[in-house]
Amino acid sequence: MAELLYRIGRFAARRHWTVVGAWLAVLAVTATTYVAFAGTLSSNITLPDTPTTRVSQQLERDFEGTGGGNGAIVAETTDGSAFTEEQERELADLFDRVAEVDDVADVTDPFATQQRLDESWDEVSEGEQQLAAGVAQLDGAQAQIDAGREALAEQRAQAREDGTLASVREQLAAAERQLDEGQAELDRQRAKVEEQSEQLEVGKSLTRLSVAYRSVSEDGSAAVANVTFDVAINEVSTEVKTEIEDLAADAGIDGVELHPSQDIAQTVPSILGPGEIAGVVVAAIVLTVMLGTLLGAALPLVTALLGVGVASLASLSFSGVVQFVSVTPVLGVMLGLAVGIDYSLFIINRHRRQLKQGADLHESIGLANGTSGNAVVFAGVTVIVALLALNVTGVGFLGLMGTVGAVAVLVAILMAVTLTPAILSLVGPRILRRRERGRLAAGERDDDDAITDRDKPMGTGRAWAVLALGVVGLLLVAAPATQMRLGLPDGSTQPPESSGFRAYDVQAEKFGEGFNGPLLVVADLPEAIGEDEVAREQANLGEAIDELGDVAAVVPIGASRDRTALAFQVVPDFWPSSESTEALVHGLRDLTPETVGGGEASLGVAGNASANIDISEQLSDALPLYLVLVVGLSLLILVLVFRSILVPLTATLGFVLSLLAAFGGITAIFQLGWFADAFGVHAPGPVLSFLPIIATGILFGLAMDYQLFLVSGMREAYAHGAPARVAVQHGLHAGRAVVTAAAIIMISVFAGFVFSHDATIKPIGFGLAFGVLLDAFVVRMLIIPAAMHLLGEKAWWLPRWLDRILPDVDVEGAGLERSHPTRAADGTARSDVGSDEGGQPLARHRAPARE
Repeated sequence: MAELLYRIGRFAARRHWTVVGAWLAVLAVTATTYVAFAGTLSSNITLPDTPTTRVSQQLERDFEGTGGGNGAIVAETTDGSAFTEEQERELADLFDRVAEVDDVADVTDPFATQQRLDESWDEVSEGEQQLAAGVAQLDGAQAQIDAGREALAEQRAQAREDGTLASVREQLAAAERQLDEGQAELDRQRAKVEEQSEQLEVGKSLTRLSVAYRSVSEDGSAAVANVTFDVAINEVSTEVKTEIEDLAADAGIDGVELHPSQDIAQTVPSILGPGEIAGVVVAAIVLTVMLGTLLGAALPLVTALLGVGVASLASLSFSGVVQFVSVTPVLGVMLGLAVGIDYSLFIINRHRRQLKQGADLHESIGLANGTSGNAVVFAGVTVIVALLALNVTGVGFLGLMGTVGAVAVLVAILMAVTLTPAILSLVGPRILRRRERGRLAAGERDDDDAITDRDKPMGTGRAWAVLALGVVGLLLVAAPATQMRLGLPDGSTQPPESSGFRAYDVQAEKFGEGFNGPLLVVADLPEAIGEDEVAREQANLGEAIDELGDVAAVVPIGASRDRTALAFQVVPDFWPSSESTEALVHGLRDLTPETVGGGEASLGVAGNASANIDISEQLSDALPLYLVLVVGLSLLILVLVFRSILVPLTATLGFVLSLLAAFGGITAIFQLGWFADAFGVHAPGPVLSFLPIIATGILFGLAMDYQLFLVSGMREAYAHGAPARVAVQHGLHAGRAVVTAAAIIMISVFAGFVFSHDATIKPIGFGLAFGVLLDAFVVRMLIIPAAMHLLGEKAWWLPRWLDRILPDVDVEGAGLERSHPTRAADGTARSDVGSDEGGQPLARHRAPARE
C-alpha cells in the first residue's frame, strides 16, 4: 500500500492540473445528479415492525379514518382574552382552507368540537334529572297500587265479616285484575327505566373519563385544531407542510397567533450555519499557527470543503430513492470537514518536515503520501468500518447515517492522497515559511527525528500519578451516564422562537402537558360484540385504563369494522418524554382487562410518544452488541498494526473510558441540565436515542487515528533500537504537535454544530467534540504514555506463534523509506535512520537484544 500511495503521490505531483480538473469534474457530475435525482428529506424518525407501527397499521386497516398521520394548529389570542365570535368564524374559514390541501383528510373545528363536548355533558346531566323524575313517578304509582291492594284487602275482609262476599266477589275480582294490569305496566316501565339507567351510567362513565379532554381552553383563549392526513406523517411531503404553514402565516386574523405543531412545522436543519462557519474559522487559525503560512492553512480547508461538497451531493442524489432523515447529510458534513482537514494536515506536515530536511519537492510529496498517507488510509478505513458496522444494528435510518458518514470519510481519504499532493506540487516550496526557505537555501537541515535529551523518560512515580488521576477523572466525568435515558426530540426541545415550540408551550400551559403526546390505544376483544354493546364495553375498558393512573382523559374513538377491537385516545398527565408517560405506555401494553362478556382484552399503543419509546428501546438494545463489535474490532486492528497484545488493550480501555466520560458529559448537560444555559439547552430531557451508537462508532475511529499517529512513532523508535521508555517519550514528542492541532481542529468543527438550533444536531456536535477532547488530550497524551512507560518492554510483547502468522502492514511506511531514502536537492541520499556501507538502515540507538 505504501509503495502504491508513493506512486500516486508522485503522479499527482507531476500531473497536478489533471488531478485538480478531475476532482472538479467529479464535483460537477455529483451536482448534476443531485439536481436530477434528489428527493425531500424527512424530519421524522421511524422504524418498521415495532409495537407502535403494528398498532398504526391495524388502525389504518380496520378503523375508519384513523390510519393517517396527525398534526395540530394551535391558535391563541394575543391578549389572553377569550376568542370573539368574529375570530372564531375566521379561524373556522382558515381550517376549511387547510382541509383542502393535498393529503389532508380532515381538520377539526375546535369550537364546534368543544360545543359538542359541552353538550354531551349537559345531555348526561339532563338525562339524570329526567331519569330521577321518572323513577319518582314510578315510585308514586307503585305506592298507589300498593295502597289500592291494601284497600281491596280491607273491602274483602269487611264483606266476609258482613256476609256479603258472594255478592261483591266479581266486583272485587275486577278491581284486583285492574291492579294487576297496573302493576304489570308499572313493571314494564320500571324495566325500561332501569335499561335507560344502565345506558345513562355508561354515558356518565364515558363522559367522566373524557371530561378533561378539551379542544378550547377553559378560559377560551386557546384552541387546537387537529389536522389528519391521508398518509403517515413521515410520508407527508415538505410541500404539503409548507403550504399549511403558509396558510397559517398568511391568515391575518387580528388578535390571534397561529402555531403549527412540530409534526407540521419541522424543518430540515441547515448544513452550514454561523456556528459551523465559526468552527471552520477556528480550524483555519490553528492551521495558520501550526503551518506558519496562510497558503498552507488554506490547503486542508480547500480539500476538505471540496470533499464535503462531493460526498454530500453524491449521497443526497439517492434521497429520491431512499428516505433520508434530515440529520443524515449534516452528519456527513460534520465528519467530512473534520477528517478531511486532519488527513490533509498529516500529509502536509510530513511533507514540510521532509522539505526542511532537504528533500526534493516531488520525491518529498511521494514519500509523504506513502508514509503519512498510508497511515491516513489505514486510520480512515478504521473509521469507515466502524461507521458501516452501524448497519449490523438492524436499524435502517442508523445504518444509512453510517453509510453516508462512511462515504464522507472515503472521499476525504481520496482527496487527501490525490488532491493534496497535486496542490502541494502547485504550491511548491511556498508551503514553508519564508524563514524556513531561507535556512534551507543556506544549507541548513533539520533533523527532528534524532533522539535527544528531551526524550528522557518520565519518572515512574509521575507515571503512576498521571495514570491514576486520568482514570479517576474520566470515571467521575462518566458518573452521570448511569442515569442516562434515551428518547427523541419533541416540541419542547425546539428553538423557543419556533412554531413547534410555541405550539407545544401553549398546549402544555392551557390544556395540560400530556396533550402534547396523546396515545392511541387499541383493545383487541376475545370475540366480536354487538353494535348495542359497544358503548358499554368502551366504558368498561376505559375505566380499566383510567385506573392505571397518570391518565388525564380517556376518549373513545370508535370500533373496528367487525367490532373485534375498540380504539381510544388516552391523554397522559405528563409530557411525552417523561418517565411517567413511558411507564404508562408499558402499563397499557401489560394490561389485560376483563371484558363485559367475559374473557380478557389485550391492548396495543401507538402515537408519537409511544413511537419514540419503541425507537429508543430498540437502539438501547442494539448498543451493547455494537459496542462489543467495535471494541473487538479495535483489538484486532491494533494487534495487527502494533504487533503487540498490551498496547491494543491499553488503547481499547482508554477508548472505553473516554467514551463513557463523553456519555457522562452528554447526560449531565442535555438530560440533567447542568450548565444548560451555556450550551443553549432550554429544555433538558432524554438523550437523543441514536447518539450513543453514533458517538461510539465515530469516536472509536477517531481515537484509533490519534493512537495510530502517536504510538506508531513510539513503535518506530523502539524498532530502531531505542529503549522502550525512551521510545515512548520520543514518539510523544514527535507526534503531539500535529495530533494536538488535528484534535483542536476536530473539536472546533464539531463544536460549531453545538450552536445549531436543531435539537438533534446540537447533542451530536457536543458529544463528538467533548469525546475527542477527552480522548486526544487525556487518554492519548496522558494515560497511554503513562501506561506504556509502566509497561516498559512488556508493552511490545507478542507471542512468537502470533508474530509468525500476522502480516506486516507497515503503517508507518518504514519499508518505503528504506527503498526510497529521502533525496536532497543536491542529489545526495538521506535516510531518517542513516545507512551503512551497504545502504541498509542503521538505528541511532540500539537497545539490548530482545527476545
